[in-house]
Amino acid sequence: MNTHFTSHQSSKHSGFTLIEILVVMAIIGMLAIMVAPNIFNQQAGAQRDAALSQISSLEAALDAYRLDVGEYPDSLEGLVENDSGRASWNGPYLRREVPQDPWGNDYIYEADGRSFTLVSYGPDGERGGEGDDADIGL
Repeated sequence: MNTHFTSHQSSKHSGFTLIEILVVMAIIGMLAIMVAPNIFNQQAGAQRDAALSQISSLEAALDAYRLDVGEYPDSLEGLVENDSGRASWNGPYLRREVPQDPWGNDYIYEADGRSFTLVSYGPDGERGGEGDDADIGL
């Protein structure tokens, strides 16, 4: 004779309570509030560093152009194509097209043949500015 013993175990409901979920969400929210500004500051600094690096590369290409042609080009496009018409042009002086700054704006270049200025107006794209919006140049 087989006797079947059945035991009834009380089933426990496992999971998180609403209060536990709200506490975890509040902690995550506080952490996000504290960390987010640091992340955005690092991004702004990285973009400024990228602009300085591009400006440095463009200045080296401009100096190479001047050594070959005898004066600086009228525009940055002179680094990619011979806009001077001179046989001494030994370019292109850039591997690719003239880059834009990290914010998608053109670099501001002015030259009189013997000297030049090269700047980025920064994230706001306007001359001047303070802090993160300050102009960038070497």
